[in-house]
Amino acid sequence: MMRCLLILSTIALWSSTGAHALDEEYRHGKELLQKMCARCHAVGRTGASPNRQAPPFRSFSETKLYDSDFLQRLQDGYSSIHPAMPTFRFNRDDAEAVLNYMKSVQEAPKPKRSLQGGPSLGR
Repeated sequence: MMRCLLILSTIALWSSTGAHALDEEYRHGKELLQKMCARCHAVGRTGASPNRQAPPFRSFSETKLYDSDFLQRLQDGYSSIHPAMPTFRFNRDDAEAVLNYMKSVQEAPKPKRSLQGGPSLGR
């Protein structure tokens, strides 16, 4: 019985430590985005972007965040075709924090509509 309690306590501590580390990473990623990007982009789960031409980061979803080289582009120097957007370069840890925070605030994908106006059945 005592051994079982010790194992459960250890598991609870590990999961608590892991959750805390993830919260810290999200907080760090959000801070970086607020410092570098919030002048134009909405960086949180809600709110409009200050620059109407700059999409909220919560809307990036599959088009950018799940691109296999997005993390590397953040490290190499991320830039846009928009002439007013500066190039941003992140070290590996910061790039991972930014990417993971951005993934955490994504909106649920909107259902695709069929040509008849109803939800698509994925056919």
